[in-house]
Amino acid sequence: MDLFSLNNSTALVTGGTRGIGQQMAIALAEAGSDIILIQRPHEPHHQKRNRIPLPQSNNLHGGPLLARLRDHPIPRILADGHDINILINCAGIQRRHPSHLFPDADWDAVLQTNLTTVFTLCRDVGRYMLTRPPDPHGQRGAIINVASLVSFQGGLTVPAYAAAKGGVAQLTKALSNEWAARGVRVNAVAPGYVATEMNAALLNDAERARSILDRIPAGRWASPEDFKGVTVFLAAGRASGYVSGSVVVVDGGWMGR
Repeated sequence: MDLFSLNNSTALVTGGTRGIGQQMAIALAEAGSDIILIQRPHEPHHQKRNRIPLPQSNNLHGGPLLARLRDHPIPRILADGHDINILINCAGIQRRHPSHLFPDADWDAVLQTNLTTVFTLCRDVGRYMLTRPPDPHGQRGAIINVASLVSFQGGLTVPAYAAAKGGVAQLTKALSNEWAARGVRVNAVAPGYVATEMNAALLNDAERARSILDRIPAGRWASPEDFKGVTVFLAAGRASGYVSGSVVVVDGGWMGR
C-alpha cells in the first residue's frame, strides 16, 4: 500500500466542494495528503467547509482559500509557504443551448472556466513544481485535469463544453511532453455520465436519461465516489510514476461500446 501513500503531500483542489471534485479531495486526504481548497468568495465559508468530510487526521491546509480562479491566486498561495506537489483541476460549468442560438456570453464563460483557467493554474503551479527538489523516485509533482467524454465526442447542445474539454485533453498532453522528463506528470480523468448537479438537465429528461443508461455497459450512471481510486493512483508518484500525458476514461465502458 506504500505505492499509494500521499503522506507529506499538499494538494491544491479546485471544484472540490461538491460532486466529483469533493470525492477527489476526500480520497487524497484519506491517502495522507493535506488539502488546499479554492472556493468562490460569494459562497459562505462555513457551508463550503462543512461539505468536505475530510478524515480526522487530515485538515484543510490553512482553511479554504477564498479566491476567484480568474484572479490568479497561485502567487498568493505560494507566498504563504504552501509546498504544492499535487494539483487537481476539477472546477467547471455547463451551459446548454442549440448551437445556432448559443450566446457569446455563455461561450466565453465556459471557455474561461473550463479551459483558460485550467491552463493558467497548470502553468503557475507547474512552474513552481519544476523548482521543487525531486523525491527519491525523481518525482516533483502531479497534475490531474478533469476532461470528459466530450473530449472525444461532440455531445448535443454543448458546443462550448465540448470545445473546452477537447482542449483540456490536448493541453494535458502538451504539458506532459514538456514536463514529464523533469518529474512533473500531467494526466487527465475523463468522466462518463455522472449523477451530479451538472447533469441535472439530463437526469430530469426521462427519455434522454434512459437512452444514456441503455448504452452504459456497467448498467448505471457513475457516482462521484467512483473517481476516488483513479485520483489516488494518478497522484501517487510510486503507483503511476510512468504514467503521463494520459486521459484516463472512467465511464462504465461507454467508450468501448
